[in-house]
Amino acid sequence: MAGLFGRLRSTMSTRTVASQVFVLQVTVALLLVAAAVAALLVQARSGGEREARNRSVAVAETYATAPGVREALRGPDPSTALQDMTETARASSDVDFLVVMAPDGTLHTHPDPEMIDSRYLGTIGPAAAGDRVTEDFAGILGPSIRSVAPVTGEDGEVLGLVAAGITVERAGTAARDQLPVLLGAAAFAMAVATSGAALISRRLRHQTHGLGPAEMTRMYEHRDAVLHAVREGVLIVDEDGRLVLVNDEARRLLELPPDAQGRLVRDIAMDPEITRLLESGRPASDEVHVIEHQLVAVNQRAMSPPPDGSGPCCGAVTTLRDTTELRALSGRADTVQGRLRLVYDAGMRIGTTLDVVRTSQELADFAVPRFADFVTVDLSDPVLSGDEPAESGTDMRRVAFTGVRADTPLYPSGRLIHFVSTTPQAVAYARGKTILEADLPAFSGWQAQEPARARRLVDYGIHSMISVPLRARGVTMGVATFWRSGKPEPFDGDDVSLAEELVARAAVNIDNARRYTREHAMAVALQRSLLPRVLPEQTALDVAYHYLPAQAGLGGVGGDWFDVIPLPGARVALVVGDVVGHGLHAAATMGRMRTAVHNFASLDLPPDELLWHMDELVSRIDQDDDTDGSVTALTGATCLYAIYDPTSRVCTVARAGHLEPVIVHPDGEVRFPGVPAGPPLGLGGLPFESAELHLSEGSSLVLYTDGLVEDRHRDIDEGLELLRRTLAQAGGTPEETCRVVLDALLPERPRDDVALVVARTRVLDGNRSVTWDVPAEPAAVARVRAEAAGALEEWGLAEEAFTTGLILSELVTNAIRHAVGPIGVRLIRDRFLICEVSDGSSTAPHLRRATATDEGGRGLFLVSQFAERWGTRYTGSGKVIWTEQPLSR
Repeated sequence: MAGLFGRLRSTMSTRTVASQVFVLQVTVALLLVAAAVAALLVQARSGGEREARNRSVAVAETYATAPGVREALRGPDPSTALQDMTETARASSDVDFLVVMAPDGTLHTHPDPEMIDSRYLGTIGPAAAGDRVTEDFAGILGPSIRSVAPVTGEDGEVLGLVAAGITVERAGTAARDQLPVLLGAAAFAMAVATSGAALISRRLRHQTHGLGPAEMTRMYEHRDAVLHAVREGVLIVDEDGRLVLVNDEARRLLELPPDAQGRLVRDIAMDPEITRLLESGRPASDEVHVIEHQLVAVNQRAMSPPPDGSGPCCGAVTTLRDTTELRALSGRADTVQGRLRLVYDAGMRIGTTLDVVRTSQELADFAVPRFADFVTVDLSDPVLSGDEPAESGTDMRRVAFTGVRADTPLYPSGRLIHFVSTTPQAVAYARGKTILEADLPAFSGWQAQEPARARRLVDYGIHSMISVPLRARGVTMGVATFWRSGKPEPFDGDDVSLAEELVARAAVNIDNARRYTREHAMAVALQRSLLPRVLPEQTALDVAYHYLPAQAGLGGVGGDWFDVIPLPGARVALVVGDVVGHGLHAAATMGRMRTAVHNFASLDLPPDELLWHMDELVSRIDQDDDTDGSVTALTGATCLYAIYDPTSRVCTVARAGHLEPVIVHPDGEVRFPGVPAGPPLGLGGLPFESAELHLSEGSSLVLYTDGLVEDRHRDIDEGLELLRRTLAQAGGTPEETCRVVLDALLPERPRDDVALVVARTRVLDGNRSVTWDVPAEPAAVARVRAEAAGALEEWGLAEEAFTTGLILSELVTNAIRHAVGPIGVRLIRDRFLICEVSDGSSTAPHLRRATATDEGGRGLFLVSQFAERWGTRYTGSGKVIWTEQPLSR
């Protein structure tokens, strides 16, 4: 309790006078209401006990005299006669129990029938003697009161006893029902008391201005100290124009006499403008007045009227502030802010591309005329190709120049300049330090580069320069030089700091561009080394191609590739693919895929089967890269593989996630053949389908990558339609078709690699190929040799007849003995003399070396000796064994 009152006293001591009065009044009202509520609760408790006692006695006595009770007790079975009636009476009387018992306490009725004939547990002695018994007990429902009354006959004999009991809580329900009303009344009384206290406190607060006793005491003590300590002059002039308050700073700024306070403003000697302002009382906001070579900012506001509104304004308050130094600081702050904004804007406008020359030019363009009148940027030559700058020497190439005028004597862009070692540019490059030449007309040594040109520069009006090394990540790549001619003030130390900041930002971007240029050059070199340099010789197709890597800084070298692969039987395979991504990894991956296609093509696999093997290969490469964790997976590589046979004019095509080819017929019709689209390589488990296209002689097969038709300014459907229209109008040779397509579809700076292949078909007619069907009998071998010799003689290749006959004899004999029909023979005169023997078996021949005692096994050995190449390819109906013999003419 002592602690509670202590906290109360502490709280009271920190409040204002009005707050203290309010808290005291509310506390008294709260204590009174709490006391009233407590008294009501005590009263409700005692009233509940009295009600319980009265009700239990009344119920017991009333039921003891109820009609039928005496008769039932005299009857043979009191329990049966009284049980239901007693329970009904108990429910209607709202007591907890009501029982009837014999004078000895044996129960005739009970709310629980199983308790009948048991003994009553309360006091019954006085009741058995004819008196009433009332007692308190603690029942299972809480504190209770029970009463026992006798049931007497006409002669006063006690026939039985009636007991009634009720809990105190149940009896006090009525009193509790009145509690909400009483508590509401108490709350209302509390609210009324609080409102009255608030009104009194509010009035007191206005009168004391919200101050506490101690504060009111200290207020007047502190007023003079505050007024005379502030660095701002304060004056108060009343409605009569009398100076009623003035502090020391105001006396100093206005040079007021010691007795100024209390006098009329017009009688005080001070600046006339200030006098008129003080007399007028008009509002003023930061009006600047010159008072004795000082810039004084004046603010004036009318004083507020009395709080009760009983009178007009009672004067004006004027503040004075010396802004002489502030104005100078503000000017310097504006300059600093302008330079910070300049640096910020430089970060947004310099380095928008990964191009060394363009980034250098952006630096020059940005600094003119914001910072300098002329800007030149000179870089070491190796930097332009992405290499490290030269370790020695001061030869630099001017890569950027911008000025307010174009007729300056400065060296133009593109010139290789040998800077003399004593010039500011050479010193800045060699030492990595900024050089300031504030006074060029003094010719302090900077003119050693070319004295005559230096004099022309000075005559031109250039009088100051700053040479800043372009240095990033410990490497100095060149020098940026800022020249001033328009402003008469020379560059100073602050300008040097700003120039260094601008150049530092540009240097990082130039170094990034240099590194990217190096990587891009390496990727381009790698990719070009992996792509075909010269197309192989073949007679089936007239092929033209174009490959364009993406521009540096936009996308970089990607994984687009193509190939032309001669196949046995005068056939040719065309391949176009694309590896997701850019850079060295994409180029290296492209090389791996091209090598894999060559290897699979050497097995003479059909297009769909070859793509299946490529899919397996890419999946394995992905697994290896995922395990290593240092290389991005290849999933997403696409490929299109086509085989053209000039003898049958059939082109078999399959694609894995790649765009389908375009067919241009000799009559100019352009169509997409509808080759089934397979999934990209690397997904695994999905089949590939091939399509056979029958092409007329002179048809063009156009293969391409998505970089040709897809661009950020158009979707792929628009690009494909544009390609179709362009091919329909192109005409000309395949090379001319390539140029027309690229001119029509490619932007000036492509963001992705582009590979384009245009192949025009040729046909090997009957004058260059001949075919025979061979019956499966040994006698047919001689006839095949004879017919082959006749065909070779017609072609002017009679000298090849013996070798060809020997090869055909061995191959046809093997087909007759070891294979099944039908058997066919075809001779093709191309760059080589090609012999093909086909049969209906899928069993591959096996080359072995026969021993001296073996009767067979030498056939294929002889074939391999006489033919330059031989092999087997499988068809849908069997296989074909082929050989190639070089032609002497």
